[in-house]
Amino acid sequence: MEVFPNAKKGSIPTSSGMLYRFIYEAEIGDYIVFPSKTDRMINIGTIEGDYEYNASAPEYVQQRKVKWLKHIPRTMFSQGALHELGSAMSFFMIKNYSDEYLSALDKDFKKNLDDTVEDETVAATADEIIESTRDFVLKELSRQLKGYDLEEFVADLLNAMGYRTTVSPHGGDSGIDITAYKDELPPRILVQVKSSDGNIKEATIQSLKGAMREGDYGLFVTLSDYTKNAKKYLEGVPIIKGINGTEFVDLVLKYYDKLSDKYKRLIPLKMVYIPIIIEDN
Repeated sequence: MEVFPNAKKGSIPTSSGMLYRFIYEAEIGDYIVFPSKTDRMINIGTIEGDYEYNASAPEYVQQRKVKWLKHIPRTMFSQGALHELGSAMSFFMIKNYSDEYLSALDKDFKKNLDDTVEDETVAATADEIIESTRDFVLKELSRQLKGYDLEEFVADLLNAMGYRTTVSPHGGDSGIDITAYKDELPPRILVQVKSSDGNIKEATIQSLKGAMREGDYGLFVTLSDYTKNAKKYLEGVPIIKGINGTEFVDLVLKYYDKLSDKYKRLIPLKMVYIPIIIEDN
């Protein structure tokens, strides 16, 4: 922390932990798996030397000597193995697919692969990527948007969905945070937003119902979920739609490209294509 005073608080234990393991826990004889992006190869070797600090190195001054045993195209490995290798950390232990990487050192490794069989790890890997993205979005929303800030974000999302919105003045909304219209005509949609961590109770939704006039529709948005009684109440009042954290994140991902740049910077995402398994009917 003294050397890097401007580093993010969470990066200090992560970075120092990786360096500690690199110096003290990794032992001579341990296997190393390194994915090189320039030639799309998986390089496997063993550690041959103790830790060294090379001040004259152009970039990586923390070093261990490695004897490279084999250089294998990425296409030879399952999608799950490649996904595990794509960790956000620079130095980590392979756990789930360690056997696959060790078997790659066998002479007949190529013969063990059957080109006619679909990679069963593809679907699982895709699901993991989707779920990790959902977790990231929900965590960032919960961490960075509280109270009025979340109301402004919900209004922006509704705008991206094609609604016209007005955010109520702070402190004088009578239980209504946002008013939305689909077009110039009724119905009016009254929106209440809660950023609290606890599940929403039935009484809280009833307060929204009490603020609605005849012909209005209601929308309740929370980053958490609803209690059992609250869900039962929503089922009996179809003019009020309740959206929980999981459903809200799905909407954010669906309309992400239409959000304001302000919120895209708040939740930075990149559009990618991931492989899926097409099941036969």
